[in-house]
Amino acid sequence: MQELLSTRNLTRSYKLGLEDVYALKDINISVLSGQFIAVVGRSGSGKTTLLNLLGGLDKPTSGSIIFNGKTLSDMNEKELTELRRHELGFVFQSFGLLPLLSAFENVELPLRISGVAPEEREERTKNALEMVNLLNRSHHRPHELSGGEQQRIAIARAVVKRPRIILADEPTGELDSGNARSIFGLFKDMVEEKGISVLAATHDSTLLAIADEVKEIRDGSFVEDVKLGRRYRD
Repeated sequence: MQELLSTRNLTRSYKLGLEDVYALKDINISVLSGQFIAVVGRSGSGKTTLLNLLGGLDKPTSGSIIFNGKTLSDMNEKELTELRRHELGFVFQSFGLLPLLSAFENVELPLRISGVAPEEREERTKNALEMVNLLNRSHHRPHELSGGEQQRIAIARAVVKRPRIILADEPTGELDSGNARSIFGLFKDMVEEKGISVLAATHDSTLLAIADEVKEIRDGSFVEDVKLGRRYRD
């Protein structure tokens, strides 16, 4: 498999008075096309910082991020916007659905923003909803959907852009254990059937066996001894 995304000694620090505080330090990771990687760690360990950097939402203090052969720090804001619009999909813990739009309209929205023609928008939106088994709920608004259904709609919204990778930040944090396992299973299906790469951050170690590879982050650095039986609590 081809390397899609990688980092080289990725570091993000902040000034606290005269002291440097490290949110991330010397992170090296490689994500292959069609690979599902889970990053596990407690709240505050650096997971969200890592995903923000990988998605071009923040800039590293040092080190580099390479996406499909291009270094993110060499891109201007317009190029980063195009990257996020077409190549990257984002899924967050809070779902982020617009309450006045139907499920269909929420999923379709990124395509409208990108200027996709109406017929193609409709076809791609229906396909994305079918992928998450919610085409029959497409006319419902978010408040009419369960938490698990809302997260599936959020995943469909990320997938509809046909991204090469999805970055998911605690995507099961607000779900019960059954729905959480279902969401991770959906990610696994997308990897295997669509060849989409997934990098998902979580504090729940019960879900890690579904991933192809597991990375543990502790105090901003990766550690080697990941224990699948351990549960990380906020």
